Amino acid sequence: MTAAPPAEAPPRQEELGSNVPPESPEPAPVPVRPLRGPVKVVHAFWLAGMSCDGCSIAATGATNPSVEDLLTGGVSGLPTVVLHHPVLSVENGEEFIKPFQMASDGELDAPYVVIYEGSIADESLAAQTGGYWSAMGDQAIEDGERPFPTAERLAAMAPNAAAVIAIGTCATWGGIPSSIGNPTGAMSIMDFLGADYRSALGLPVINIPGCAPVGDNFTETVATILMFLQGMGPLPEFDELGRPAWLFGETVHRGCTRAGYYEEGIFAENYGDKECLVEVGCWGPVVNCNIVSRGAQSHMGGCMAAGGVCIGCTMPGFPDKFSPFYKAPPGSSISSTASKSVGFGIRRLRSLSNRALSREPRWDRVYDGEVPSGWGKIQKPDVVDDVVHFFYEKIQFNGSRRPGRSDGRNWATDVPEHVPRPEAPASRAEGPK
Repeated sequence: MTAAPPAEAPPRQEELGSNVPPESPEPAPVPVRPLRGPVKVVHAFWLAGMSCDGCSIAATGATNPSVEDLLTGGVSGLPTVVLHHPVLSVENGEEFIKPFQMASDGELDAPYVVIYEGSIADESLAAQTGGYWSAMGDQAIEDGERPFPTAERLAAMAPNAAAVIAIGTCATWGGIPSSIGNPTGAMSIMDFLGADYRSALGLPVINIPGCAPVGDNFTETVATILMFLQGMGPLPEFDELGRPAWLFGETVHRGCTRAGYYEEGIFAENYGDKECLVEVGCWGPVVNCNIVSRGAQSHMGGCMAAGGVCIGCTMPGFPDKFSPFYKAPPGSSISSTASKSVGFGIRRLRSLSNRALSREPRWDRVYDGEVPSGWGKIQKPDVVDDVVHFFYEKIQFNGSRRPGRSDGRNWATDVPEHVPRPEAPASRAEGPK
């Protein structure tokens, strides 16, 4: 399977004079469709900009599927992935760089995807003093060679790529390197390539945010894209920001193990408390992320599960709009006050129900509420418990039959007499005699 025909190279940064995103190719006039399979091999080219390499570490820790499964063809039906990573590859020097250049020139004998980690810095700022921000390999120029910025490699490789995947918040939204006051002019892949960018298959930039992202979010998305390329399934659903919709459609709070405390108006006062963390700086109710429900590593951990607050690291507004960290969000003063007001009553009603449901029916019927426990003295139902339970059962069994015999007999003491079976009717038309 050959790659898409090469497109006209976009202008270099030094030609633009600023970090203006290169012009993107025109959107595909036909609906997005997979390649004509089966595809045996797909190349994955990993580039890094303003990055801490945390996204690489997160990806290599994924388990469902693992990077090893993708690289060795361990997932049934999917093509084998050839990963070109500046740290993980065994090749080096020109041998390592050559496939990148072949992909840019449209000479690669297989489809490829570009994975970018870190934000895109304004290389024109560094070029003013003869420097660069992020580079990989060298580029020939009139008076010799210069480091080849990864931003320019992305611009050259993006038009022919089957997909461009931004991994991590720096790549998806700009992240910490693009925060207000930074000297690099850093931006996201979306900002750099522009809204009109489409890959060779007509796909906009795919975003998998997180600082660092959940590794399984990345490998699962890659696997679903490979299924699409292979013709084994439809294009996965992405939201209006290019995020996998099935992974980022819910807020942290909805999947948080502490959300029940919020409902009952109970909040942590100190770090290490088990209750809801909103009043000590958690932004979970307004952040799209699945780290608590999925876990950070091997389906374990996650910020709130480990006792940490959510600081919004998967969101486009991070970090500026979530500052200062570890301080209660402004909106929490309204929502938590309302939760405390309603939760006060809910908590007490649930406590009454919990006490009633923590007693065997036999204890109420035979022992008058006494619990035969040697572990401790259990409080007997008082008048309030009896009144609440009386009306509770009226509602509970309204329109339903209570458990037990309808004639009031007790199976343990009242053994019913044998009732002879009625004689069968001569015919169905006659009915019972």
